[in-house]
Amino acid sequence: MLPFMYENVDRAIESLRRGEFILIYDFDNREGETDFVIASGRVTDSAIRTMRKDGGGLICTCVPYSFWKKIDMPYMVDIYRSIWDRYPLLKYMEANDIPYDAKSSFSITINHRKSFTGITDRDRALTISEFARVIEYAGTHEQNEILSLLEKNFRTPGHVSLLNGSNDLLNQRRGHTELSLFMMYAAGLLPSSTICEMMGDDGYSLSKKEAMKYAEEHNIPYLTGNEILMYKERLKSANITV
Repeated sequence: MLPFMYENVDRAIESLRRGEFILIYDFDNREGETDFVIASGRVTDSAIRTMRKDGGGLICTCVPYSFWKKIDMPYMVDIYRSIWDRYPLLKYMEANDIPYDAKSSFSITINHRKSFTGITDRDRALTISEFARVIEYAGTHEQNEILSLLEKNFRTPGHVSLLNGSNDLLNQRRGHTELSLFMMYAAGLLPSSTICEMMGDDGYSLSKKEAMKYAEEHNIPYLTGNEILMYKERLKSANITV
């Protein structure tokens, strides 16, 4: 049993295992935003509705490094760079000035082939939950088998943005992608999270104070990036690898 100071993380882990939301605030010196986080394999149309109404940001699904490397799923910035010669506009508009990060984690966007427009709560829930099944399938199958399954069930572009998680979680990059993926590993769940930023009514992200108030009112665990990093170090000192 970890000390009292880690009980908040333990509570969040139990919520994730039950298929419930947690909220994660990254860092004051980074985005300074709070995201809804849920295990991708537990996403329902009700969960999408909650993120859409109470979050309001972009709903994205985070992909573990082991998966996207296995199928060679590219970063969007690398796709754009590969076609600079044909489309110079993409070179002129390169995202090389992100104030809080070196490289965007955005990859491709997808819809499930059984979805209609792809944007409805049910369509996005279908896309995300079924994509999580492919990530699970990938653990015991070869690249060609995974690609065949993707070809059969998904199309791109679509309405669900995929985010590539960095290798060596939280050492190379410490965004919501990595923070939420770490929590999936810590909970012993399929390592894919679905996240959505919380927006305020003032034209900015929801303040940390208001996000914490929402968490308290809805009995949702609220974690900070620093808490997660401390938890990671505690596991490391106990020779537990996540």
